[in-house]
Amino acid sequence: MYDVAIIGAGPAGASAALFTAKAGKQTVVIDNGQSVTRRAWIENHYGVMEITGPDLVDTGIKQAEKFGANFVQGQAKNVVKTGNGFKVETDQGEYEAAHVIIATGMWADLAEQSGINTKPGTEPRVKTIIDVDSQGQTNVEGIWAAGTVAGVSMHTIITAGDGAKVAINIISKMNGERYVDHDVKK
Repeated sequence: MYDVAIIGAGPAGASAALFTAKAGKQTVVIDNGQSVTRRAWIENHYGVMEITGPDLVDTGIKQAEKFGANFVQGQAKNVVKTGNGFKVETDQGEYEAAHVIIATGMWADLAEQSGINTKPGTEPRVKTIIDVDSQGQTNVEGIWAAGTVAGVSMHTIITAGDGAKVAINIISKMNGERYVDHDVKK
């Protein structure tokens, strides 16, 4: 059983995984390889002069793996409440976790299928988003959403920050106190 299962390894999902794994939370990320960022050229991501979308995504995955996040290839099909958390059903198997973050970019169909409240999207070409509170929590306690599917701008810098925000809120909830991750210069 994982502490956190993240669905999607684009900027929001991989950023969330970086924070949860670095905080010592057992993290699995389920990704289908269809991130819109994998088709992008990026010149507006703070700290990076220019980068291809695939390179940005792969760098984020490597950062999270460095701290122990487990990435698996697969298509999430459903999220089901269990006695002590959730089961994420995929085309490659099932993964259990206490918390789930949905970071599926432009696609909210998994949320709708899993009984999570959605609402009309605000970004161009994003018709439906997951209805979340300011912390990223959905109507189902323990299921969170981050990034474009949670209603933030599609820009990678914003979705990455939203993934970090949601991860910090989950870590804080699990720890029972506000979590802060600041490294110091070596």
